[in-house]
Amino acid sequence: VSKAVKYLQENHIPVYRFPESAAKAFGALYRYSHFVNRPHLAQFTFKHDRAGAREIVQEAIENGETYIGEIRGTKILSCYGFSVNPTKLTTTAEEAADFAEHIDYPVVMKIVSPQIIHKSDGGGVIVGLVSRDQVIEAYDKIIKNAQAFKPDVDIKGVLVQKLAPKGNEVILGMTRYPIFGPLLMFGTGGVFVEVFKDVSFRLAPVTRNGAHKMVNSVKGYRLLNGYRGSSKADLLAIERMLVALSDLAMDIPEIKELDINPLFVHPKGKGATVADCRFILDGHTAGSVDMRKAPSQSSLNSWCL
Repeated sequence: VSKAVKYLQENHIPVYRFPESAAKAFGALYRYSHFVNRPHLAQFTFKHDRAGAREIVQEAIENGETYIGEIRGTKILSCYGFSVNPTKLTTTAEEAADFAEHIDYPVVMKIVSPQIIHKSDGGGVIVGLVSRDQVIEAYDKIIKNAQAFKPDVDIKGVLVQKLAPKGNEVILGMTRYPIFGPLLMFGTGGVFVEVFKDVSFRLAPVTRNGAHKMVNSVKGYRLLNGYRGSSKADLLAIERMLVALSDLAMDIPEIKELDINPLFVHPKGKGATVADCRFILDGHTAGSVDMRKAPSQSSLNSWCL
């Protein structure tokens, strides 16, 4: 038997001691064949305003800031094709009411403070306001809630935003690792992300095929794809936003972390709207290597030192 095994191995014919091992090998070959012959989706075409986004980030870093909230964050995202609603930081109840009437109701109002990252904590968010009186009352209530939640809170004002149309809530995120680069996240969003932890991950840069796989791999995909007669969500818009987010992460290495939560995904063909976002910056990553390009030998040597 040993001579026969040796003969087979010398002629590059695999030999297995147990049938289970052979079955596992055939399974691996099948998965590999399925991967190699997978359909390749047509790539998206973008026209990003890279200079506009970089200017916002660079200005924040020069001012010593490490956090960008919703107001400037939505401007960055809009540079990369994300749909955002009219938004303004107001410092008086009257100013809030004037802006709400300007953009038309309904609106949502949110506390703006560097000490309150999760705005829903402590009553910092009020949605569905449809009149001037409601806006004025909500402004005072949000300020009082924030002061009760954190007595020494630094309140910058109250954000007034056009209420996004209803849709499925998903989360998009990115965390940058020193060696591997940006890691993208997609999953069930809103307040449920920390409860269900239904998320998928992929290293940037992400192609449309990769984005498609990320969306399909979460359990919440069944809800997005029209569960029990519900309308199908705009899955194409999600894939497009994931690829755009990948581009943003690759283009601006100073962005250490970011999350878009929730992103309201509307019915098929109607896109998706950013409801909230936050960015964490790190100016020390400005010289990071672009992971899309093959590193030079000198770069490799410097990493090994």
